[in-house]
Amino acid sequence: MFYFAFKSVVLVPLLRWLFRPRVEGLQHVPPTGAAIIAGNHLSFSDHFMMPVMVKRRISFLAKQEYFTVPGLKGRLTAAFFRGIGAIPVDRSGKQAAQAAVDTALGVLERGELLGIYPEGTRSHDGRLYKGKVGVATMALASGAPVIPCAMIGTFEAQPTGRRLPRLVPITIRFGEPLDFSRYAGMHDQRAVLRAVTDEIMYAILKLSEQEYVDTYAAEAKAALHAVRPPAGPPAGPTGGGRTWGARPVADPAHRARGGGASAAA
Repeated sequence: MFYFAFKSVVLVPLLRWLFRPRVEGLQHVPPTGAAIIAGNHLSFSDHFMMPVMVKRRISFLAKQEYFTVPGLKGRLTAAFFRGIGAIPVDRSGKQAAQAAVDTALGVLERGELLGIYPEGTRSHDGRLYKGKVGVATMALASGAPVIPCAMIGTFEAQPTGRRLPRLVPITIRFGEPLDFSRYAGMHDQRAVLRAVTDEIMYAILKLSEQEYVDTYAAEAKAALHAVRPPAGPPAGPTGGGRTWGARPVADPAHRARGGGASAAA
């Protein structure tokens, strides 16, 4: 009840008035039944921009820290995430990862919509990064179709580190459902999970038209911080460090067809 009240009274009027978001392919979201909406993740704004445009409730898995911050700010943050349908999950360790999968499967077993960002974290530079196989595990274990979704403009509106979003055009684009019933019973095979995940990421790529990077977003962020020169005077005669970008995939369609299935992640 709180979800629909918060969404209808607060989010929908406010965001539609401020941003006038454009929606494409909304007919691909089923009116009933379980489905996974898998999208790119560019901004904190993604958490509410996309759910506003879908009439049905979308339950997102969100890190537990959003719900445990002390004080008034923490309570408001927790209330906000509950208001947008977020479900807290512990992301520390393998047991926590399994708990997240179990929570997601519970949502799908109830015939609801599950929202997930396969990249696992926000893109720090606007590019699309390699997907984690959790989305494939959920799709194959549940039998639910996957609806690819692309958020366009949210990175420009609110990149990582920006508190308030800029008023820029936003587009939410949904693609045709992906059916993975041909892999039924194979959700414990790593190569299959990798192939399914790559197919999902390629579908998102076609919708978003981002540059694709064959590296996990978290690893790319860690590498960027590792090579960033420390603040202060230059350490050597050249006076700087060197940053390394991840290698883009030349033909992401090859990966989506299963060409990257043997690459363990």
